[in-house]
Amino acid sequence: MDTTIRHDWTKEEIEKIYHLPLMELIYKAATVHREWHDPSEVQISTLLSIKTGGCPEDCSYCGQAARYHTNIKVQALLPTETVIAYAQKAKDSGSSRFCMAAAWREVRNNRDFDRVIDMVKGVNELGLEVCCTLGMLTEEQAVRLQEAGLYAYNHNLDTSEQYYEEIISTRTFDNRINTINNVRKAGITVCSGGIIGLGETHRDRISMILTLATMPKHPESVPINALARVEGTPLENNEKVDTWEMVRMIATARIVMPASMVRLSAGRIEMSETEQAWCFMAGANSIFTGERETLLVTPNPGVSEDMQMLETLGLKPMMKKETCC
Repeated sequence: MDTTIRHDWTKEEIEKIYHLPLMELIYKAATVHREWHDPSEVQISTLLSIKTGGCPEDCSYCGQAARYHTNIKVQALLPTETVIAYAQKAKDSGSSRFCMAAAWREVRNNRDFDRVIDMVKGVNELGLEVCCTLGMLTEEQAVRLQEAGLYAYNHNLDTSEQYYEEIISTRTFDNRINTINNVRKAGITVCSGGIIGLGETHRDRISMILTLATMPKHPESVPINALARVEGTPLENNEKVDTWEMVRMIATARIVMPASMVRLSAGRIEMSETEQAWCFMAGANSIFTGERETLLVTPNPGVSEDMQMLETLGLKPMMKKETCC
């Protein structure tokens, strides 16, 4: 087994991998996947929106932005007991990781953050890997979350640095990098990936992977999302992402970040079981399920449907391990 993890990838090297003939790319990625992971295991991660809508950001893809007219209902921060009950249900259904998402631009040091700290403690006590995605975070706030038992923090790059301002104007690409750095300093594992289908080029996708693959430490988790087209957002009329584009992104991420969990994330509702199987073949070893058959605010396959798919494919849910991410 090659145990080398590289952080010195060049754009040209990643470009060459990305543009390999598809079947050769999948074969290479599947080989790397088997060297670093148990190919029969898929981590089930449950994502719950603990505070929905009303966000002041202008992310072009997001139905939770207050400035867009969507059908998404604003929901205040859920009671702690409700969140813990959802986490227990997720664990009982086979999840080993529970992620809580709040539609905030940034974390503020107030009573709501104190309540999130209590949620983290409660989910951690259930024996689940606990993850949060709450927007921008200071180093001090990251330390508080770590001390409460937070295992991972999700903060996606979304797209390349070059294309970023075409999608979001209310924060910068550097803001995202700073939050990831604050998470690292606090000793929390990083979950960071991006979205394809935003109107970006292949070079933008390669550039985003390059940013992740040349970090001093690769994100332990790399979600690959297909744009979920939300009515009322600027990107509602974008074309559906082709499955082979998802496969190509997953395979490239798997090859250049071999130890990371590569997550098949948003967009699965529009993918058949066969199409998802190709993504697992290409190196994806985690999926997000969502409570109430949603992923935050967009449709997603239900837990029972996902479990049936895994059984059909001869895959099994990954149990929590101290070494996994």
